[in-house]
Formats: sequence, structure tokens, C-alpha cells
Amino acid sequence: MKTVRHVLEAKGSDVYTIGPDATVLEALEKLAKKNIGALVVTEGDGRIVGMLSERDYARKVVLLHRISSETPVRDIMTREVVCVAPEQAVDTCMALMTRKHFRHLPVVVDQRLVGLLSIGDVVKAVMDQQQFAIQQLEHYIAGGG
Repeated sequence: MKTVRHVLEAKGSDVYTIGPDATVLEALEKLAKKNIGALVVTEGDGRIVGMLSERDYARKVVLLHRISSETPVRDIMTREVVCVAPEQAVDTCMALMTRKHFRHLPVVVDQRLVGLLSIGDVVKAVMDQQQFAIQQLEHYIAGGG
């Protein structure tokens, strides 16, 4: 069974963060520069206080006619952040992300941010796991033991 740790070992553990007092424009510039869809919002001590995604921007800035250069991240970030540990099974992460309707999942150890999973990372890991199981079954059926 693949775990979050396996996924992070394969993809790396780079996580991009932003402070809650930064402007939405600064956040958008960082998202564009890094070619990512979400940032973890952290306080100066590294504590996670929210998530900011392109979806937050579209729904809480564009549709409400706010000004990106004047709106702080804290005003539009998602405050309820669900996190997982490296030992968590990827299947469980997929179920959690599907049930809660979010696409990014911070990974923490002792309240310290150590990685970030996207729904794409999780789907790829589950597909790899299923492909391995299929290959094993085909090998068994073909008489390989």
C-alpha cells in the first residue's frame, strides 16, 4: 500500500507558502511563477493558518469585484485546513479529498509542514498501485507463480 511518504519521495517535498498579510496579487504572481494551483498560508512561525487556491481567487475576488492588489490573502483563504501525516495511505487521502471537495493536502510532522499533495499526485499514486496489482495478477494467471 502506497503512503504519502512514498509519493513525497518520488515527487519531492517542495512546498510554496505565503503569509496571510500578503496581497492576493502577490499570491497570484507566486502561483503563476511556480506554475502551481495553491499556496499554503503560514504565519511567521511556520504554523499553517489557511490555504489559498485559484478557486478561492475566482470565487472570492473576481466574482465579488475585489481588487487583488488591495485584498489581503487572509480575507479570501480557506481557513479550515485538513492535513495528513506521511504514514497516511494514499487511498485514504483520495477518499478524504473527494469527500471534502479539495485538491491540495498539506503533509505535516509534529505540526511542521513537510510536503503538499495535489489530487493529481494522489490519482497517479493510486493508478500506479492498481497497475502493479494488475501486473501481479496477470503474471499469476499466466502461470508465473
